[in-house]
Amino acid sequence: MIAKQVNQKAWFMVLPVFLVVAFSAIIPLMTVVNYSVQDTFGNNQFFWVGMDWFRDLLDSERFHDAFLRQISFSAIILAVEIPLGIAIALAMPKKGWGVPVCLITMALPLLIPWNVVGTIWQIFARVDIGLLGHTLAALGIDYNYTQDPVAAWITILLMDIWHWTSLVVLLCYAGLCSIPDVYYQAAKIDGASRISVFRYIQLPKMHRVLLIAILLRFMDSFMIYTEPFVLTGGGPGNSTTFMSIDLVKLAIGQFDLGPAAAMSLIYFMVILLLSWVFFTVMSNVGEERSNGGS
Repeated sequence: MIAKQVNQKAWFMVLPVFLVVAFSAIIPLMTVVNYSVQDTFGNNQFFWVGMDWFRDLLDSERFHDAFLRQISFSAIILAVEIPLGIAIALAMPKKGWGVPVCLITMALPLLIPWNVVGTIWQIFARVDIGLLGHTLAALGIDYNYTQDPVAAWITILLMDIWHWTSLVVLLCYAGLCSIPDVYYQAAKIDGASRISVFRYIQLPKMHRVLLIAILLRFMDSFMIYTEPFVLTGGGPGNSTTFMSIDLVKLAIGQFDLGPAAAMSLIYFMVILLLSWVFFTVMSNVGEERSNGGS
């Protein structure tokens, strides 16, 4: 038998991609790792500190508060945007002239740059000239997102929901449109209720797109920076200083490169770990449903 020869020349075609990835990702990451275990007195003079920056950061109340604010924000965003996105997707038409109108309307917020979104809501929520702030003030509601931490949180949440719920809607709508009509016909013959159709047909079939939506929205919400920074600057006080804003303040505002590098690595590991947990849990749930359905 003649052994089949494998041509390895294709690897040379992939080599430029590896070089680009190494330049754009691996080398900067190694630079951050290098700063996280060293300290400097300036003049490009460094000395080894080991894991001191990591220990100081994990014991810091400032880091704990920023992390708690970040987790709370992401949890609220997921709890609101995922059910709301599913509900809107279910209400959208599946055929006719209303389909392109709804799709274009849903896509509009996603086309707006993040800094513009923050600016829009900064003006929209102002008490003196903003439609939202002026209307609430006229109704006798004490609302000022620049002075009240609760108002600042509500404004940021509303801004993110307005900006990113459309992504969940479009993903869920794509999942719903991919369900064959035979499932609905069988459910109609069996006399299944609307809730039963959603529970046993639509929700399981949307499992994969929901997994993508949850992962994307979690990662985006956990890394949010531009919108709240433009809207509130992390204030009033530190009430809306999320981990990303705190990291920028630490690295650029205070120029503490060692602690900032250590915080970047911890930030990265937290996002990686929680994303892996989300993916593992939802994948296992999907497999159990598939096995149970078969």
